[in-house]
Amino acid sequence: MSKLEREIPMDRFCQLLSATSASFAVLAVLLASGIADAAGKRPNILFAISDDQSWPHASAYGYKAIQTPAFDRVAKSGVLFTGAFASSPGCSPCRASILTGRHTWQIEHAGTHASSFPRKYTVFPDLLEKAGYHIGTTGKSWGPGNYKVDGWSRNPAGPSFNKKTRKPPYKGIRSTDYAANFDEFLKLRQKDQPFFFWYGASEPHRGFGAGSGLKEGKKLEDVVVPSFLPDTDAIRSDILDYCVEIEWFDKHLGRMIEKLEAIGELENTLIVVTSDNGMAFPRAKANCYEYGIHMPLAICWPAKVKGGRTVDDLVQFIDFAPTFLQVAAAPVPDTYSGSSLLNVLQSDKQGLVDASRSSAYSARERHSSSRWNNLSYPQRALRTAQYLMIWNAKPDRWPAGTPQKYNGAKLGPMHGGYHDIDACPSLTFLIKNRDDPKIKKYFHLAVDKRPEWELFDIKKDPGCLNNLAGQSDVAKIDKQLRAQLQAYLKKTGDPRVLGNGDIWETYKRYSKIRKFPKPGQ
Repeated sequence: MSKLEREIPMDRFCQLLSATSASFAVLAVLLASGIADAAGKRPNILFAISDDQSWPHASAYGYKAIQTPAFDRVAKSGVLFTGAFASSPGCSPCRASILTGRHTWQIEHAGTHASSFPRKYTVFPDLLEKAGYHIGTTGKSWGPGNYKVDGWSRNPAGPSFNKKTRKPPYKGIRSTDYAANFDEFLKLRQKDQPFFFWYGASEPHRGFGAGSGLKEGKKLEDVVVPSFLPDTDAIRSDILDYCVEIEWFDKHLGRMIEKLEAIGELENTLIVVTSDNGMAFPRAKANCYEYGIHMPLAICWPAKVKGGRTVDDLVQFIDFAPTFLQVAAAPVPDTYSGSSLLNVLQSDKQGLVDASRSSAYSARERHSSSRWNNLSYPQRALRTAQYLMIWNAKPDRWPAGTPQKYNGAKLGPMHGGYHDIDACPSLTFLIKNRDDPKIKKYFHLAVDKRPEWELFDIKKDPGCLNNLAGQSDVAKIDKQLRAQLQAYLKKTGDPRVLGNGDIWETYKRYSKIRKFPKPGQ
């Protein structure tokens, strides 16, 4: 009998031996999978998500009007993705989808805007916390919406760290000092404890400081105006103001990266940088067009992921949750609809890595309060490497919102609605100049009713202007993509294809509700 066995009762000795064996077994799995380092240390996770930023708008993608050195650093030391797609072109449902690893049509109230978040859905931050991670958020996490009504004691993304503030340089920029709050978060973790931190900037959400881009020395000629907007100085200046806010998000990310480097944690931190939905301009945000759902994405993990790679696989936001749980060696619920990106990240290939990632899906229901009785504008979208197929399930409704609303008891002026487009100089410009022969087509692209089916060749038409649906020369791909989208929605339980679509109109909205004329009046 050993000295250890003489000093510890046999049953306790066996328990310790079993626990030690289990720990070694877990460590062996972690080491074999390439997740843990030689000391068995699991990676930290920093998830940085801006608010309303379309995919081309980072300097790593070659956009001249903007400088995003922190995003570019992550891309250079890891992987730059060219095909990342948001679960929804609106913030609240997209963020809920990220947290649950499920499509927006699979999470009831949380799948629409400014509603609630059913407690029955498992969110990955809770699972990370159970696995021993120190978790926290700063800025915008899940919202807008009411999580307390469903029994959550904190935001589903985790406990908030928002006490540190600073004076913002321009109106519209939030006073939260995101990077300083990250420092406060780190102070509370235990020694060598892995962490997950959600950095959710409120930028570049509307409104912007008017003229801030020009004040920062940016040049109108450096702007690439999307084809669905008129190329005027007013539009270019509005886009420059948007660029300033993206750079503000990036500056705080840069400070967080520097902090990780200073404390020796950068090498073993998985950093994911993206946005929740597209730019807050007409025909972008709140639309399933390319500029509404195609997102910037860069991911690095210096200790485990080969840098300097550009990957063209189609990535869905429902893939983030299983990725985070896998690298944390935490169980991935079988209710999740996404799949881990670890195989893509740990490959050394460029371009297409995983042939199975050939389709991405997105959807929206209600965005703002924009129609009578709070009705939604339901859309479902399927994106392949070349095509974007959109199903507008209620084509009789106004996509940008009803043109008129009530101001008190009186019906307001025509074109005073359109609340699914954020109030902004670009929208004001389109409305004011809607009769100008050079501008009118852009106004109508933004607000007019749309057909039930839309099909775009993204390689030829990234602005989604030329609807190919129903055209004979693409009849085969048109039929194929319609069938694929409908079959996937049915397989994954979308009420819109299962005969219960009106359930979406019953989910309570907790943000401001406007009054509109009843359809037909």
